[in-house]
Amino acid sequence: MGIKTNSLLKSLWVFHFGSATCNNCDIEVLDALTPRYDLERFGIQLAGSIRHADVMLVCGFINKKVVPKFKEIYTQMPAPKLVVAIGGCACSGGMFTGSYNFFETVDKIVPVAAYIPGCPPKPEAIIAGVVKLVTALKGSK
Repeated sequence: MGIKTNSLLKSLWVFHFGSATCNNCDIEVLDALTPRYDLERFGIQLAGSIRHADVMLVCGFINKKVVPKFKEIYTQMPAPKLVVAIGGCACSGGMFTGSYNFFETVDKIVPVAAYIPGCPPKPEAIIAGVVKLVTALKGSK
């Protein structure tokens, strides 16, 4: 990946982006951030603004109306930028592939660092995916 930032490895700030979601993945992401699962023990916190985020967690498929805003938000994210596709819709389009409003999968629009499949993925899978991303970053350092 070529990312050589120690601060990124010690404290990831994530921004939650929900496109055209059914809210199941959103609920699981927010559940992973609660004290029960405690993502903060890994140094991972929710950022209120994309301008403060290191990682963008994308839930839902990208529909035609959201594409310009999604690209704009991605460009506002400071470098190094990491994107995680969460759920079947973000990873592959899910059941919406081929529908009239489906634009493209997330990885066809912006580079994706990690995929967490499932409909919806459990909080444990989301945590494991983000921790594996951090581990992979440490290995590429």
